[in-house]
Amino acid sequence: MSQKLQRRDVLKAGAAFAAFTILPSGARGNWLNEKLRTAHIGVGGMGGADLGSVASHPKVEVAALVDVDANILKGAGGRFPTAKTFGDYREMLAEMGDKIDAVVVSTPDHTHAPAAMSALNLDKPVYCQKPLTHEVFEARQLRKVSEAKKLPTQMGIQVHSSAVYRRAVQMIQSGVIGKVSEVHAWSNKNWGYDGGPFAGEHQSPASLDWNLWLGVVKDQPFYPGVFHRANWRKLIDFGTGTLGDMGVHIFDTPYAALELTFPKWAKTTCRKPTGIGHPGKNIVEYEFPGTKYTTDSMIWKWYDGGYAPPKDLKLPAGLNLPGQGSLFIGEGGQMLLPHVAEAQLFPREKFKDYKRPDVANNNHYHQWVEACLGNGETSASFSYAGPLTEALLLGVVANRFPDTQLMWDAEKLEVTNVADANKLIKREYRKGFEVKGL
Repeated sequence: MSQKLQRRDVLKAGAAFAAFTILPSGARGNWLNEKLRTAHIGVGGMGGADLGSVASHPKVEVAALVDVDANILKGAGGRFPTAKTFGDYREMLAEMGDKIDAVVVSTPDHTHAPAAMSALNLDKPVYCQKPLTHEVFEARQLRKVSEAKKLPTQMGIQVHSSAVYRRAVQMIQSGVIGKVSEVHAWSNKNWGYDGGPFAGEHQSPASLDWNLWLGVVKDQPFYPGVFHRANWRKLIDFGTGTLGDMGVHIFDTPYAALELTFPKWAKTTCRKPTGIGHPGKNIVEYEFPGTKYTTDSMIWKWYDGGYAPPKDLKLPAGLNLPGQGSLFIGEGGQMLLPHVAEAQLFPREKFKDYKRPDVANNNHYHQWVEACLGNGETSASFSYAGPLTEALLLGVVANRFPDTQLMWDAEKLEVTNVADANKLIKREYRKGFEVKGL
């Protein structure tokens, strides 16, 4: 695929770091100077944090709460007693469609796209937790539909709006280390499972609607401590492993700073696939087409679990790498960016007098609320988050084909050299949970 086509698809709304989304004027006008009525799908854990953060905006009125766990739903309902509560987001959207203005999706990964697309289909702006989707195809579709409808969207990568990451973007784009030829990114977290099948039959908790928790995924037994509430991240049916959980945060700044598009290929070093869990440690390598901030092409390497932090980076002797972060290798120097911390420039002597840009923190949640109200734009809209997630998830697909370079045709959403890999680009939704557009 041509570089021209890639730039058009990814950056059609402007620079990759500031994709612009607005509401259709007729809908937006009704909300100016009024309350934004929000519905929240998934209100436990990170969903509870998202709920509180969105609701902290003075013009937000929490109108609906959804969770498949009745205990979690009851707790959130106690915080927002005027909100109507539901166990099934589909019922909420059917009943509250004309009583809500925007939707927040904070579910496990496998429900991100179905819930977000259901809201977009009703012309509702969406804030969706990271990674945007579980499947590559879903990410492409959310981007296309949100752009066609011109709806304000935001992916929940809150650190995207932090001063340290926004400053790092400006530093790279100012040319402080020259054109970048490589990026190394890592997380020492281990959201993998290398074991075998789960044994025995178990009853799900009385508070949990297991059928709704499974959603679009094929029917399967409940096992305590395996799925609900946290360990789903480790399993291929529901989560996206460490790469999806932390990779999306740590990929974000280099992806934005370098204005990257779609990778040419991805290759993973990891254990053989088990069909159950993501590997406990991975090295994922990509090649991206060049941009104005990179050399003619650029290599990106990701390390997680037992492979992180990497051991072979050429940095000053005695420097201890952070457990999570990224390293930009430029023609005129290097920039080490620890996770949510100030960047360090090397060689130190060369940059000892460098004056850093003065950048303030932004409120990622309020930025989306304001965009819904017709004020300003979002910085991680689906126009940006979709391609970022596609690139990330190609590495997740490559985990199932270790030591094999998957050649990627982004225009066709197709691996061109390994036919079986294309079965993992789009999943078949379970009967009864199909969604228009997916």
